[in-house]
Amino acid sequence: MSRLWRLWKILFVFTKYRLDGLIPLHLLPLSVRILLWLAPWRLRPVPAKLSRGARLRMALEALGPIFIKFGQILSTRPDLVPEDIVQELKLLQDKVPPFPEDEAIALIESQLGDTIANLFAEFSSKPLASASIAQVHTAKLNDGKDVVVKVVRPGIEHTIERDLQLLETMARLAVTYSSEARRLKPLEVVEDYRHTIYGELNLQIEASNATQLRRNFSESGHLYVPEVYWEYTRSKVMTSERIYGIPVANIDELRAQNTDMKLLAERGVEIFFTQVFRDSFFHADMHPGNIFVSRENPQDPEYIGIDCGIVGSLTEEDQHYLAMNLLAFFNQDYYQVAQLHVDSGWVPATTKVHELAAAIRSVCEPIFEKPLAEISFGQVLIQLFSTARRFDMEVQPQLVLLQKTLLNIEGLGRQLYPQLDLWSTAKPFLERWMRERFGPKAAFAELKRQLPTWIEKAPKMPGLVHGALTRLNHMDENQAQLQREIMALRKALEEQNRQKRHLTLGSLVSLSGLALWWQAIALGIPEVLGIGIGAFGLLWILLKA
Repeated sequence: MSRLWRLWKILFVFTKYRLDGLIPLHLLPLSVRILLWLAPWRLRPVPAKLSRGARLRMALEALGPIFIKFGQILSTRPDLVPEDIVQELKLLQDKVPPFPEDEAIALIESQLGDTIANLFAEFSSKPLASASIAQVHTAKLNDGKDVVVKVVRPGIEHTIERDLQLLETMARLAVTYSSEARRLKPLEVVEDYRHTIYGELNLQIEASNATQLRRNFSESGHLYVPEVYWEYTRSKVMTSERIYGIPVANIDELRAQNTDMKLLAERGVEIFFTQVFRDSFFHADMHPGNIFVSRENPQDPEYIGIDCGIVGSLTEEDQHYLAMNLLAFFNQDYYQVAQLHVDSGWVPATTKVHELAAAIRSVCEPIFEKPLAEISFGQVLIQLFSTARRFDMEVQPQLVLLQKTLLNIEGLGRQLYPQLDLWSTAKPFLERWMRERFGPKAAFAELKRQLPTWIEKAPKMPGLVHGALTRLNHMDENQAQLQREIMALRKALEEQNRQKRHLTLGSLVSLSGLALWWQAIALGIPEVLGIGIGAFGLLWILLKA
């Protein structure tokens, strides 16, 4: 019932703000266009005082955090979304309507176990910023340190769970009725998103993520992560160092202080690849509302990252295949790209590599040797997605966060320095990473890491080798025994099925005889005939049993 109610609310909001006016009808099938033209909500006038961007923003705000997150992603894609809509959606990054101040204070006091007056020397009840899941208040600790206090929205878990259940229901319907949807693994994607967003609701997880990211870049000078104050942090409240950087979206302010925009854009790319390949621990919510630039030394700019509620990581195997794929793309070796897709299991093993390589070449060849301003990774992904249908390429749920982060990085780079050459920035980094990962130094480091374990297990090696050889000698005997057991099980199943057939046949004969006996007079036949047939059926059952 709650899912139906939520679906009804989504439809109500859709019609209230007349979002059908944002749908490109020429891309839809004729039958769908006719249904939209005849829809009863078209009798409702379009709100005259609201622009289309404002209508979309207000609708996403009304529908809650999952939809707000979607709007945040769209706000970073001016190449895909009209400028007037982008400007409105940017307000979703940190200008979501706040919840009441008294609720925030009550939650902080209940979580930290003391009054605001005792906990802080100063506390601003007016939020500094408000986002989809939490809002932030400024404060000063009793030792004089400036901090921000983040508070989770009360009751947000119920709204998120309801939306997730609705998404899961829609995913199940899609899987049931569409083979194309099954290829996209919507159930796995929804489950992965469930895990991600519930991790974001626990601010202790966010605090640990921030601490890890701060440690990873403690000596870099390219990325600064504010310090977390653990004594003032709980599952729904997090206190961290207050920063005073310039929001990365404030391009005019960055230029006013003579920031090296080219270097800033290149460092953004380097930071992303460092997180993914060196650390396998990357900030996966890098929209402009979560990124600032330090005011110190604008000619050697440093990023400041906040809101580490969503992070991603890759296995060593995924790291390897991803790096090899990117390098093959940079080298325009499309056959290698296709072969890696087969080797990694991203497409079926029966895929014809030459055909896949030709399809990838047709999509990717036009993007090389162009500045970022002329390249849209969003469009490239859409084209690749369309091409992949012919080869049964499946969505990889473990890479969804990475793909989302790549889109955010592209949007950020496009805003900072449209002439950024992403290829020349990323390619040397990946080549260096591959050398460090698989070169002599990496082999020696792995030897050093494994050597203590090998020394510890060395005395046991003769026994382990003897045991392995013994098991190998008995392998044929075990296989023969297993084969005999399988044959015996097969015979038992065949006998069981045979008895079922005899029982069914005997029962039918007996029932037929009883029916003939019951209707003997009406049919004009001797009653003994029906009794005889029924008795024969019972005798058949007894004999075959």
